[in-house]
Amino acid sequence: MNISQLETLLTISKTMSFRKAGELLNLTQPAVSAQIKSLEDEFKTVLVDRSQPVTLTDRGQVFLEHAERILDIVEELKQKLSDLDQIPQGRIVLGTTTSIAIQILPRVLSYFQDQFPLIKTSIQSMPSSQIYQQVENGLVDVGIGYLIERNPNLSSSVLYYDTFELVVSPEHPLAASPHADMEALREVPLILLSPDTVGRRFAEDVFRRYNIEPHVVMELSSSEEVKRMVELNLGAAIISRQSVASETRSGTLKIIQITELEVSHPVGVIYKSSRYLNSAMQQFLSDLKGMPETQFISSE
Repeated sequence: MNISQLETLLTISKTMSFRKAGELLNLTQPAVSAQIKSLEDEFKTVLVDRSQPVTLTDRGQVFLEHAERILDIVEELKQKLSDLDQIPQGRIVLGTTTSIAIQILPRVLSYFQDQFPLIKTSIQSMPSSQIYQQVENGLVDVGIGYLIERNPNLSSSVLYYDTFELVVSPEHPLAASPHADMEALREVPLILLSPDTVGRRFAEDVFRRYNIEPHVVMELSSSEEVKRMVELNLGAAIISRQSVASETRSGTLKIIQITELEVSHPVGVIYKSSRYLNSAMQQFLSDLKGMPETQFISSE
């Protein structure tokens, strides 16, 4: 058995075709067949059902689980050996919310990639609640989001603090005053984030605490969508202060201060405690934790 055979079996499981697997691996179809046949002969079992589409047998599925673990170990070994060169390099998959990806990360990543051009980063946007799950499952290397739970398998560090504010269009009736009380939330049409977001959960907690039945006219999945609807004066919104920093500076949105909403929420970095940190992740986490809070927070 060799690594190439395991990679071939993994590729077949994904493509469900000897021909497509060969194209991806730059092998001829007979070479792909020969590798699988060699594995089956060595382990004296049938791993692949060759009817169309090609699938793995039950024994093939069990074999694949172990093959994937072996390939992960080999990849980690390669990374550890590469790290001995002491040149931070590699790839980092970041998981973060849409607003952080748009408002915060460009400043951070532009500095980081200027300093370490061999480190490549990719970003996946998702709700903060999903970030924890993706990091724990190894689908995301580093998460940046609201620190909303304690998980013994994950490590986290606070980067900055954010608040959720009531925002309106300059044409909205509430825009005449910089302050409002909780009674305003009973009557004003609201555009809220979807229920799987931290902002929405916070808003719901406030509504319950003050026995408010909100007049929800729209639910949207991202802060960017919410902001556009509020700019059109279709309703008010409870949304992250940092996510509206550029709009409040330009005057397309206005923050209406409500004392009861002034609660600080920590935003931080999240990563798996037991995971091997390659040189890229070590450098990224070190730089991220060492940045002052002003690096993340926009001035108004």
